[in-house]
Amino acid sequence: MAKEFVFQGKTKEDLKKMGLNEFAQMLKSRARRVIKRGFTEDEKKLLEKVRESGKKPIKTHTREMLIIPEMMDKTIQVHNGKEFVPVNITIEMLGHRLGEFVMTRREVKHGGLGVGATRSSKHMSVK
Repeated sequence: MAKEFVFQGKTKEDLKKMGLNEFAQMLKSRARRVIKRGFTEDEKKLLEKVRESGKKPIKTHTREMLIIPEMMDKTIQVHNGKEFVPVNITIEMLGHRLGEFVMTRREVKHGGLGVGATRSSKHMSVK
């Protein structure tokens, strides 16, 4: 039987019942400071969408949004610069940023030799 993951001794149900200030006391200083100072306008709009939505995914460009217990078990599509990538929020992600789970850079996969790309490529055979 798999052991249930807990966040600093609290289960998923306990975290969902907890207030935002109580949750902030469990976080590291940088994340606690974000909650203490208040969210930006874009982050507030995203929180409203999270509260209103049922199971439908939410699209956002707000990669710097802190993941809080209200977002657990939701699917948020985060923009990586080119497309929206779905992220299923789990208890392990609490206290992190949305952008940490969506990579903005891909591995470069080059094709053939690239005839005409450089001066030296004209001397290679293209077979």
